[in-house]
Parts: sequence; structure tokens; C-alpha cells
Amino acid sequence: MKAHWIALACCLSLPALAETEHPLLPGYATQARQADPAFAGFSAERGKALYFAEEQRDGKIMSCTTCHTADPRQAGKTPAHRKVDPLAPVANPERFTDLKKVEKWFRRNCDDVFARECTAQEKGDFISWITGLK
Repeated sequence: MKAHWIALACCLSLPALAETEHPLLPGYATQARQADPAFAGFSAERGKALYFAEEQRDGKIMSCTTCHTADPRQAGKTPAHRKVDPLAPVANPERFTDLKKVEKWFRRNCDDVFARECTAQEKGDFISWITGLK
């Protein structure tokens, strides 16, 4: 009887331990698989590396941190000194909830920093990292 309670307690705690997948990730995974059939999943480590990656743009070093700061849980500012709300959903729960807005800002910011669009894998990697911040 005692073993049954232990097994029941283990099973009941499993959902609490399981990570919930961000709702945008399945769509990005589908796109990533179409672009690369060898796609093996998203990586928070690659997402973090993308955030801190530096590129030379118009004689200046740019990265996501240029506007969003080294801590995306903090507010930042644009080169024109406009306030940028925190990027991390833990500090700004509205972030990464609307696909249309997410796509708009990925398109704009990837072009500003990397002079290209980000790939579906990069977007998924980034969301995997940023939504994991506490």
C-alpha cells in the first residue's frame, strides 16, 4: 500500500516538473524542419549567444544588447534615446504573446543588428532562452 502512495506522489509531481513549451515554438519548429530536415530542436544556449552576438553596422558594434541591455529583464533605450520596455517575459509578460508583433520585431531587429532576417531556428532558439529567464 505504501508503494502505491509513493508511485502516486511521483506521478502527480511529474506535470509540475515538465516544462511547458512556449506556444510559438511548434510553428517555428515546423519552419526550421522545412529549411533543414536535420533540425534537431531549439537551444537556449544558441538563443543566448544570438542575443549577445556582436556585428559591425555602419561603423558601430551592434547587438541585441545595444537597445535591450545585457540584462533583458531591465528596460533599455534605442540609439535615439527612446525607452524600450524589458524584453524578457518574466519582467514584461506581454512579450512573445502575439505572433504578428513577434514577427514584426524579429524582422526589424534582426535587420538592424545582423543585416538579414533571422531564421526560424534562431527565433526558436531565442524564445527558448528568453522565456527561460527568471
